[in-house]
Amino acid sequence: MTEPDPNADPFAERKARAAAWFAELQATICAAFERLEETQRHGPHAALAPGRFERRATRREPAPGEDGGGGVMAIMRQGRLFEKVGVNVSTVHGRLDARARQSLTARRDIPGLAEDPRFWAAGISLVAHMRSPKVPAVHMNTRMFWTPAAWWFGGGADLNPMVELAEDTAFFHDRLRAACDAHDPGYYPRFKAWADEYFMIRHRGEPRGVGGIFYDDLCTGDWEADFAFTRDVGRAFLEAWLPIVERHRDEPWTEEERAWQLIRRGRYAEFNLVYDRGTRFGLETGHNVEAVLMSLPPLAAWP
Repeated sequence: MTEPDPNADPFAERKARAAAWFAELQATICAAFERLEETQRHGPHAALAPGRFERRATRREPAPGEDGGGGVMAIMRQGRLFEKVGVNVSTVHGRLDARARQSLTARRDIPGLAEDPRFWAAGISLVAHMRSPKVPAVHMNTRMFWTPAAWWFGGGADLNPMVELAEDTAFFHDRLRAACDAHDPGYYPRFKAWADEYFMIRHRGEPRGVGGIFYDDLCTGDWEADFAFTRDVGRAFLEAWLPIVERHRDEPWTEEERAWQLIRRGRYAEFNLVYDRGTRFGLETGHNVEAVLMSLPPLAAWP
């Protein structure tokens, strides 16, 4: 009989499943977005070739002698419908430096992190900036984080229209509510309130968009249940956003509406550079800078 390896990672199989799911979701979303490009036959950019994702490997810069992992950055630029959209996945690991440990322990108690700063993290992050001011920008991410003493999931999605339409806001939230209610009827009100608080541009006293859901540090003690919920959040994203795109993508728009879109993008950039947890963590742990800053719009303006 083979003796068990005392150095084996008891979480290895779960880590592999989570990383594989994020990669699968990336492929599904990229295929759906390229289909939108192929079927966009109206509007000022319809004569362009349909946009396609360009994929490039990314790498986390680890400490000397470590393999820090990496990911795949999928970016589409200057398409018929999408002005810029990124759908990135990564699986990174290594040792957290003092600054990153402080950032994590400010949010939750992680026993032993100072003595054993190893970490592993995998996830998907998506931000879409659209040609048309009538089609809302959108963000989605889900992730899993592990240390020797703890694990948790996080993520969410939020809608960022240039001008709010109540019908779109209600539809987007209804789809996210359904995904939450399938697991716990308390999730949606809790995670909606968290999104309303989190996606606030505090120095301006205004929300980034019309919200959605946001959750972090999710660890009920049942890994399978928390992973299933995180998968359903990822699946709900396309159900929530694609019908809104279809509703508005052929509507005409004016230069004044385009100018307002660029100002709203400036607000989006402010939030991501000042407050976004993922941006801060990616930069603090040495991940590829272009991948971390993928969320920034190609053009923005300030009045």
